[in-house]
Amino acid sequence: MKTIDSLGDLKGKRVLLRSDLNVPLDGTTITDDGRVRASVPTVNLLREKGARVIVMAHLGRPKGEPDPKYSLAPAAARLAELLGVPVTLAEDIVGESAKAVVAALQDGDVAMLENVRFDPRETAKVDDERQALAAELAEFGDAFVSDGFGVVHRKQASVYDVAQLLPGAAGLLVQKEVEALSKAVKDPERPYVVILGGAKVSDKLGVIESLLTKADRILVGGGMAYTFLAAKGFEVGTSLLEADQIDAVRGYIETAEKSGVEIVLPTDIVVAEAFAADSPTSIVSADAIPADKMGLDIGPESRKAFAEKILDAKTIVWNGPVGVSEWDAFSAGTRAIAQAMIDSNGFSVVGGGDSAAAVRLLGFDESKFSHISTGGGASLELLEGKVLPGLSVLEDK
Repeated sequence: MKTIDSLGDLKGKRVLLRSDLNVPLDGTTITDDGRVRASVPTVNLLREKGARVIVMAHLGRPKGEPDPKYSLAPAAARLAELLGVPVTLAEDIVGESAKAVVAALQDGDVAMLENVRFDPRETAKVDDERQALAAELAEFGDAFVSDGFGVVHRKQASVYDVAQLLPGAAGLLVQKEVEALSKAVKDPERPYVVILGGAKVSDKLGVIESLLTKADRILVGGGMAYTFLAAKGFEVGTSLLEADQIDAVRGYIETAEKSGVEIVLPTDIVVAEAFAADSPTSIVSADAIPADKMGLDIGPESRKAFAEKILDAKTIVWNGPVGVSEWDAFSAGTRAIAQAMIDSNGFSVVGGGDSAAAVRLLGFDESKFSHISTGGGASLELLEGKVLPGLSVLEDK
């Protein structure tokens, strides 16, 4: 994979930089700036080299047209604060405002185009449509740097197609992500333990199947645990359940038993009557969830068991909270996972998305983990062994 050094002298050159600034917002206030902070080293490196930096990014899922609530203005403002220099935000993507902003750049300056997903061609399935937008974007640049790890699994105009039109390279964040996740995938030190949480089994079918040939232990929590418990014949009450995945999960359990992979499920559950932060809670056995209750976290017995399975691991990968971690009453399980990873001596990877947000929300020191990914979907697909288009396009040809 090409690096920024391969681009040669960048002084005075216009560099199109694809970043991941898809931050959670409360109105116009960023509630977790982790992705913005992660983008800073590459921006600073390009500035130090005298480049004129043009940031491309998306936020949320606008429907292919401008929508003020998905403007990148909060991200541009936060990036400017972190860099200590102005970041001029264009009012459009490839229109007159963008052209004027790019034309005004001096060496070391930073500008940002408005949300690339305001243009329907960014995510178009038709190659010609994406390529048309990429051609317009490429007019702004002399080189392209891919640093938005959270989107490298997407074949999108600003991620994939632009890289075919300009000299391209991976940014520091993408390099770091690939190195850390490859270490966990290609030749992990053992025991290799994977913790899978989050809402749905269907989101992680591919990675579960892949891990059944690689991991030593798979710890399952979060909403997806209830489909596993149902596959074992347990009543799960009103808990999140993907009934159409029960047979697939039953197959995974059988395959794991045959291949010697340990699947660890919760043995006790924190349940409530309603999906609400203040719903009264109780702790029940995993095989005795009342019909009118839903599981919203793993119980104390499970927390202890999960921690024990993590503590002696040499490689640990975690993707997905094991409870509704944004609510105090249902955060203890996720807190226990994070603490056990810190307490272990293993190489620890937090697989992006909600897991990374939970680490910050719960107040953990991020430096205590070996790596915290910025891309949930991308990290899952790398763990699964898939070829990611946004990475393959950067390989030496």
